[in-house]
Amino acid sequence: MISEQEILNASILIVDDQPANVLLLEQMLESKGYTCIASTTDPEAVCGLHRNNHYDLILLDLQMPGMDGFQVMDGLKGIENLDYLPILMVTAQPSHKLLALKAGAKDVVSKPFDFIEVQNRIHNMLEMRLLYKKLQLDNQSLEQKVLERTAELYASEERFRRLTELSSDWYWEQDANGQFTVIYGPVYEMLRIRTDDVLVPTLEQGVIWNEAERLILEANLAARRPFLDFVYSREKADGTRQYLMVSGEPMFDLVGRFVGYRGVGKDVTETMHLSKIAPPA
Repeated sequence: MISEQEILNASILIVDDQPANVLLLEQMLESKGYTCIASTTDPEAVCGLHRNNHYDLILLDLQMPGMDGFQVMDGLKGIENLDYLPILMVTAQPSHKLLALKAGAKDVVSKPFDFIEVQNRIHNMLEMRLLYKKLQLDNQSLEQKVLERTAELYASEERFRRLTELSSDWYWEQDANGQFTVIYGPVYEMLRIRTDDVLVPTLEQGVIWNEAERLILEANLAARRPFLDFVYSREKADGTRQYLMVSGEPMFDLVGRFVGYRGVGKDVTETMHLSKIAPPA
């Protein structure tokens, strides 16, 4: 909400080629408590003044020599980018009211002035103008927060990827059908796994996987259970045994539908041999 004091502190520009009219409007506004009032009798100066001060309201006389109110509004449109022209048009010609509104004025008052009417229209226009500016600021603040949050998420994702690369040999993601969709690291060099393969190892010529471990891994995946540091092994064609450690967790969408797995893997053959902790073949 906009407070009464914010409205009274709003910036107002009075534009009229007649100094007597300018003085009359200034005195009326000051008597109501408005604190930021400027004026000019030169219509050609209005655009420059508004560009420098961005007034919350411009009381603009329509009939002026050299440059009328319509021409002034055309110049102001370039400054406000057609978003919101804070113009209250003042005219002694009732037939000009509709033309002024079509040209971009937000409201029109007639000469001679009905002071109660003018005061109410000024108050209402200022309230709308300040609400409009507040909405713009809120939107800009929201956009900035979204940009900052997006940058944080990207940075967090990059940190996660780097930590994953440092702590494991590969990172992987699968879809709901068990096919790899994302692989970081030397998975193909180690296991000959591509992004169209599945996590559960397939039989390669000359390679013998531990069948019991294989069945346990398949059961975890089928049940959509998370698993941590699961070690399984295989006997390679040269007779050596290779140990692999994988961790994974199921992924679900916003409505709770299973969409796949993600996790990390690591070749722990050297560690297993050094510690002499190896599951039975």
